[in-house]
Amino acid sequence: MSGNNKISTLRGLVIFLYRFFILRRWCHRNPKQKYQKCPSHGLHQAHDLSPHTLVFNVEGALLKSNSLFPYFMVVAFEAGGVIRSLFLFILYPFICLMSYEMGLKTMVMLSFFGVKKESLRAGKSVLPKYFLEDVGFEMFEVLKRGGKRIGVSDLPQVMIDGFLKDNLEIEVVVGREMKMAGGYYLGIMEAKQKRELAFDKLVQEERVSSGHVIGITSFHSSSHRSLFSQFCQEIYFVRNSDKKSWESLPRDQYPKPLIFHDGRLAIKPTPLNTLILFMWAPYAAVLAAARIVVGLNLPYSVANPFLAFGGIHLTLTVSNHNGLVSSGRNKGCLFVCNHRTLLDPLYISYALRKKNIKAVTYSLSRLSELLAPIKTVRLTRDRVTDGQAMERLLSQGDLVVCPEGTTCREPYLLRFSPLFSEVSDVIVPVAIDSHVSFFYGTTASGLKAFDPIFFLLNPFPSYTVQLLDPISGGHSSTCREPDNGKSKFEVANHVQHTIGNALGFECTNLTRRDKYLILAGNNGLVNKK
Repeated sequence: MSGNNKISTLRGLVIFLYRFFILRRWCHRNPKQKYQKCPSHGLHQAHDLSPHTLVFNVEGALLKSNSLFPYFMVVAFEAGGVIRSLFLFILYPFICLMSYEMGLKTMVMLSFFGVKKESLRAGKSVLPKYFLEDVGFEMFEVLKRGGKRIGVSDLPQVMIDGFLKDNLEIEVVVGREMKMAGGYYLGIMEAKQKRELAFDKLVQEERVSSGHVIGITSFHSSSHRSLFSQFCQEIYFVRNSDKKSWESLPRDQYPKPLIFHDGRLAIKPTPLNTLILFMWAPYAAVLAAARIVVGLNLPYSVANPFLAFGGIHLTLTVSNHNGLVSSGRNKGCLFVCNHRTLLDPLYISYALRKKNIKAVTYSLSRLSELLAPIKTVRLTRDRVTDGQAMERLLSQGDLVVCPEGTTCREPYLLRFSPLFSEVSDVIVPVAIDSHVSFFYGTTASGLKAFDPIFFLLNPFPSYTVQLLDPISGGHSSTCREPDNGKSKFEVANHVQHTIGNALGFECTNLTRRDKYLILAGNNGLVNKK
């Protein structure tokens, strides 16, 4: 027998033994089970999945990435700060050498130990953004066609519950509970047996109600294959090679639009991105300090070139506006803009090269108020008092107001408060957009004093300011004119849609209160004391 024939015979024997012993061991538990390797093809061929219950593994069958490190890094950074996240990053090479279960437990310990339960909102306000960006479109299409969906995960329940139930509308989520003491996480998950008991109870109930349970899990996870084989009549396996060909879930296919999300990180903290962030941090601190010194102390004509050289990009677009700004009116112009960061009024003043412009805001930290190169006035949320204050400021010069009352990172506009339409007969809509690469310059649950600093920590932050056609008595009168027939609400909605059309943003009826209830669990009011 030749050498090639011996090799072919040996290869065939190995394949035979694998199929006979290994696969037979998995199939022997339930001879009625069906096993498929490609759920995206096999389940798409099924005509109707609505009568069936779909049980899927979250990280093995729904998410494209095989690494759980970015999600734990988000928790470590947002809940524990820079030191905790640095510690997790340093230990990650050693975690990669551990078994899957041991590595998972280590990352849970590093991310959660000592974190107060009430202060941890990353699962509902931060992580959904990163999870949604990692969802495979093909698998999402399969899950949409199913009846009841049950998501099973090795991750802590607190990390995935909000994402699956609120964003993907999954009916049941089975994760692993965290042990606690005195309202603080111990960094230890409950034993797997407890999750399996809960899973067993759910599947038995579904068998009684629907009669058929289809499982979708990773082909490379022996623990999940064993778990699903015990309870599912039909199982589909997902291979890593299948996931590489999946497309990401488009934003317009999200079951619910992602309008609000919190957290400082604007980049997904993969191991490589995390390394870049920590390498950039020392240079970012020096650069941000230099930007602050230049922006606060030098005249606009001198500061603008320095800031542009330092990486800050400001783009100004003017639409038939020059005559109105330079006109000798008794009252100043009222600039009404959407709200992207706390620096919006400052960039409008930079664009207009006017330092005597004033701004009103609903919430501003004392530090930001002291450092601001333009005058800022806090509003009290009392309509009469705030209206009088805005009238007084307009009599002194130009005024900037952000009627949304809070910032929004995504391409949406919140509802505009109509107060501005009552104080001026000249309204200049200003469309503002900003882009960052590393850090968001806004927060709902963090310290607002650091918002401008985080924005300036980015290597190339950019701002776009568009001065749109003014709304005046001769164009589209405000509600101060007696004969125009427009209410203050119609004027506010008109300005909102004008800015939305200029930016390509979608207008909503959501308010500041809606945002803070979702992200911070409060109504967004600032304690006067």
